[in-house]
Amino acid sequence: MKYISTRGNAPELTFEEVLLTGLAADGGLYVPKEVPTFSAEEIASWRDLPYTELAHKVLYPFVEGCVDSAALKTMLDEVYSGFGHKAVAPLQQIDHNEYVLELFQGPTLAFKDFALQLLGRLLDYVLERRHEKVVIMGATSGDTGSAAIEGTKACRNVDIFILHPHGKVSDVQRRQMTTVVGDNIHNIAIEGNFDDAQDMVKASFGDQSFLRGERKLVAVNSINWARIMAQIVYYFYSALNLGAPERAVAYSVPTGNFGDIFAGYMAKKMGLPIEQLIIATNSNDVLHRFMSKNQYEVRPLKHTITPSMDIAVSSNFERLLFDLYDHDGPALAELMARMNAKQDIVTLDEDKLAKARELFDSQAVDENETIATMQQVYDETGYLLDPHTAVGVKAARDCRRNQQIPMITLGTAHPVKFEEAVKRAGFDVPALPHHLADLMEREEKLDVLPAELATVQGFIAEKTFHD
Repeated sequence: MKYISTRGNAPELTFEEVLLTGLAADGGLYVPKEVPTFSAEEIASWRDLPYTELAHKVLYPFVEGCVDSAALKTMLDEVYSGFGHKAVAPLQQIDHNEYVLELFQGPTLAFKDFALQLLGRLLDYVLERRHEKVVIMGATSGDTGSAAIEGTKACRNVDIFILHPHGKVSDVQRRQMTTVVGDNIHNIAIEGNFDDAQDMVKASFGDQSFLRGERKLVAVNSINWARIMAQIVYYFYSALNLGAPERAVAYSVPTGNFGDIFAGYMAKKMGLPIEQLIIATNSNDVLHRFMSKNQYEVRPLKHTITPSMDIAVSSNFERLLFDLYDHDGPALAELMARMNAKQDIVTLDEDKLAKARELFDSQAVDENETIATMQQVYDETGYLLDPHTAVGVKAARDCRRNQQIPMITLGTAHPVKFEEAVKRAGFDVPALPHHLADLMEREEKLDVLPAELATVQGFIAEKTFHD
């Protein structure tokens, strides 16, 4: 399997190289040169497989030639045996033909565990073989950081630096990062917002001279293809549980960075009969405005009760645009330059947007609607949604095209992580699961730094080369 850049001016790479690269040299994102596809008969034959075995079927084509088949199986078994539910990704029915896919059964109670627990093991496997050490640098609006730290804390060849916006993530989210003990773990609270942190990460990948040529930066956010790849599996798992491939399915995905929903798009390209994908956003609605009005405009970030979607620039949307532009790298590079300038409203060619709208719908859900949806679903079922999942359910109910096929909202996090929203909805905050019962008493370790690139890079260099 070879991987190519969305901007068409970077070398083709193997999976191993993509895993360690993050952004392409031309500023683009890596995607598979050819997408593996499966027949309906083959997909149907997987219906009775447990999650780990299904994951091996779906993922092995992406890593073949770089990761041994037996080694991948061992990694998958190790990762998903640590989840809190034997089904790994169980379905919860909330209405006739309407479901929540519970993606919060992992160690940090968020969907990002699915990819980041696997990413840590893939990194260790590859780095051991190459006799290399790397620096992970990532930005988080809440969940990515804790899942990345949990997934890589035991990696022998990794120093990890996670940037989060100071005072703008929930207490549980912060503590899940800052209470993990390890000499290789560094939490940086940035005096700014998520996009400030993300901009510094992107700038650091563009110029890694602060690491003196001795280490390489590796990405853990969803620009890393391995993140997207691992998330494809639960689309197959849930669809098979509800009758696919003989039966079509639809998904509503709470998303800010477009990574999780792009995994669903990939699942469709691989042969899964997905009839509709709903982009569910909060008030930071750059994707909804683009899809509904053909207007791409970066606006000031709003802080909401759904902080994991408080993102003004949607990094992974470029991967979809690459397909919409028929893999024309130079044309996409020109479009991305206009988008990244953040000066004008950018529009897409109407034929390309029409192509996207065949599969995608979108909805922006404000805080009042989010709270009302949490209350409504609890009144109807006794089931408490986290606020991000509530955004997805509201969008699902407003945008659903076909009542005859199952509608699955991705349940992206456990409600215990979002105390403010749960209380605003009038509910008691649920207890932390057993393995996190003492989280609020654990000692924290973090460094507060200004949103200045030179200061952050200097801190990383100092900690990396302290010996």
